[in-house]
Amino acid sequence: MTDTPVKPGRDKSDRVETITVLPQEGELRLDRWFKIHFPNVGYGYLQKLLRSGQVRLNGKRVEANARVSVDDQIRVPKIAREQPKTIITTETPRPEAHVTNADRDLIESIILYEDDHVFVLNKPFGLAVQGGTGTKRHVDGMLAAMADRFGGERPRLVHRLDRDTTGVLMIAKHRNAASKLGRTFQTRSAAKTYWALVRGVPAPRQGRIEAALVKAATPDGDRVRKARPGEQEQAMHATTHYSVIERVAQKAAWVSLKPVTGRQHQLRAHMHMIGNPIIGDNKYEGDTTEFAAAVEQKLHLHARRLIMPHPITGGRIDVTAPLPEHMLITWEQLGLDPDRFDIVDVE
Repeated sequence: MTDTPVKPGRDKSDRVETITVLPQEGELRLDRWFKIHFPNVGYGYLQKLLRSGQVRLNGKRVEANARVSVDDQIRVPKIAREQPKTIITTETPRPEAHVTNADRDLIESIILYEDDHVFVLNKPFGLAVQGGTGTKRHVDGMLAAMADRFGGERPRLVHRLDRDTTGVLMIAKHRNAASKLGRTFQTRSAAKTYWALVRGVPAPRQGRIEAALVKAATPDGDRVRKARPGEQEQAMHATTHYSVIERVAQKAAWVSLKPVTGRQHQLRAHMHMIGNPIIGDNKYEGDTTEFAAAVEQKLHLHARRLIMPHPITGGRIDVTAPLPEHMLITWEQLGLDPDRFDIVDVE
């Protein structure tokens, strides 16, 4: 997938608000969604708001562990925006997040760009962006424990990458920047370019994939697939532009992928749908060919470049992430030169 926005809170208001869940927030638990947007609201107090009906999901009462979906409507009362001293919490205080020296060194080593308001990481292979079942080490937790390094306020995610996707990951240093970046991703004003190695050569060599996606459970875990008749209500519209940069005979191709939308596993599912799964993708048959077995069995999908307006200054942020080691090795094996196309515009 592609990166999948995490919408920051708005300014304080005297009224009840209804906030729409963004594409990048799909499938978050409601309590996790609240923790991101309203960190002052403890888990115990959130349960109280849910039991009394002050917080609702699509107009209905739900539990804290309910999953939100794209375009869901979350009712948020004024109390959620008030200062911590006015919020009564019944939860037992959680231990502070901990980060090792090795984790600090890792974060420092992958910073591609930084100013007073934002910073950009080159996310490595295998590191989750957010926590989940069985996931204790992730970018979000490491950054939270390094708040002192980034100005004292907890850094905020504004989009996501899959665990095994590498490359450009934008982080906001404060709520105002997060709010504006969230709107930028929501309005599709961020130009994102991914590089991938795929099985076979797409035909035509340049095109657009437009296929609504749904998540489906399988014996090997959740997968995203094309929506079938009767599934349109739950389907997520998804559009991807692709272009072949270079091919390796007819066995594989180096492609540039530009997602218009940001659905979970969008790029991976779309390339699988047209018969050109991404090499090393064990969820979408990218690891099942003789060619795939000849290279390192890791996902060959990289968030290469991000261009977007700066949330505070209005200037232009343009960040490019170098290929990860496993993709560099593959490029060398196949005689591909990643530096040859560094100047190519994303338009």
